[in-house]
Amino acid sequence: MFSLEKLGTFFYVISPNSSTFQHVEEVPDYLNQAVPLFISFLLLEWAVTWLRGENKVRPNDLMTSVMHGIVYDVVGLVVLRGAVLYGHEWLYKRRFINLDWSSPITWWVAAVGVDFAYYWFHRATHEINLVWASHQVHHSSEYYNLSTALRQSLCQRYFSWGFYQPLALLGVPLPAVLVHLQFNLLYQFWIHTEIVRNCGPLEWVLNTPSHHRVHHGSNKWCLDKNYGGVLIIWDRLFGTFQAEKENEMIAYGLVDQPQSFNVIWLQFFYFEAVFRKARNMSTWGDTLRALFYGPAWVPGGPRLGDSSTSPDIKAPRIKYDPQLPLWQEIYVFVHFLLTLLLQQIWITKLQSFSWLMALMTMIFIFVSTGIVGAMYDGWWWAPLVEAARCASYLVWAYSTPVSSIAALDAALISYFFISTLIWTSQSIVIVKVILKMSKLE
Repeated sequence: MFSLEKLGTFFYVISPNSSTFQHVEEVPDYLNQAVPLFISFLLLEWAVTWLRGENKVRPNDLMTSVMHGIVYDVVGLVVLRGAVLYGHEWLYKRRFINLDWSSPITWWVAAVGVDFAYYWFHRATHEINLVWASHQVHHSSEYYNLSTALRQSLCQRYFSWGFYQPLALLGVPLPAVLVHLQFNLLYQFWIHTEIVRNCGPLEWVLNTPSHHRVHHGSNKWCLDKNYGGVLIIWDRLFGTFQAEKENEMIAYGLVDQPQSFNVIWLQFFYFEAVFRKARNMSTWGDTLRALFYGPAWVPGGPRLGDSSTSPDIKAPRIKYDPQLPLWQEIYVFVHFLLTLLLQQIWITKLQSFSWLMALMTMIFIFVSTGIVGAMYDGWWWAPLVEAARCASYLVWAYSTPVSSIAALDAALISYFFISTLIWTSQSIVIVKVILKMSKLE
């Protein structure tokens, strides 16, 4: 349900008294509560850009971004939120300072401390190749809009272990850290837009859309700049600040842009490149450097690589934008909406699921998000997997009611039944072609 308080969490405008908790179990899931607002803001941005006659949102890119957010949320529900803060309580018992958990001072110390720790962790995700493998997916969109903020990594949070724990020694209790980790991430949603051009004097202190556009650029002057989460002062203090240039367009995306919309592949493909680079090194020392130095590092070079050898990407550059037949575009969009619906239903029922049911549901959502991109990418096996996915839903739905609404369950079964027939027929054609080609060989 919409409320001014929920809206305030996006801009860090929220009362310390209403967001201070003594116990971890009391900390709300602000991210999941914000899903309706995420959708509302996405629709609002699309409407504004459409009225302006600008082409800032592409359906294939938008669906890919939102589905990254879906799998991120799913994994976050399965894995305990405090897992990345393991050891915090042990350090808290040995704290140097005693802060009253209910004091607004503690709330503000936590807010600034979490943002300071985020700056260094974010910087590490760009300067350590193995960690960059997890973070690169957030930069993989060639567009810059609110949906880009949803491209969150499944693995990145686990690399953050050790960055936030020192706050315990300053007397910051674990519930406060959990609250501000969520607020910090929510704040970063609204700065992923080209609609807001400049925020005036706030540009000196806060991270803004202007500053974050630079961070997402692949132009040489944009690389490894503006790591701040809420505050931009850390970049100004530590020499990583770069203002947006009015006379030069920003080319969004990665320097070596992957040509894919497959969510699961985009999440993990760069890990293979990192380990391949490490395997090709001639010494153990260089193998470790390939893992823990910067992505652009080469043997004998500086830790972060030689910036003079980086390609100077200019905008505009041709974007990856595969098209499907109209019926497939409609089909993909409908199943995208159904995946979002099923994820929300799954969240409400998670507590009643067995571990096996939770695992199977998570796998189903993962396959659902991956298959949309596979269709756009033209992967030959996509129809076969889609037929199996739709059939597996029918098996699941016949044995267990998916929702508490009988009419909705019936409609879903009918739609997935038709989908199964469509993709089974498509799969038969593909199998026949494969068998024919094998006989010719």
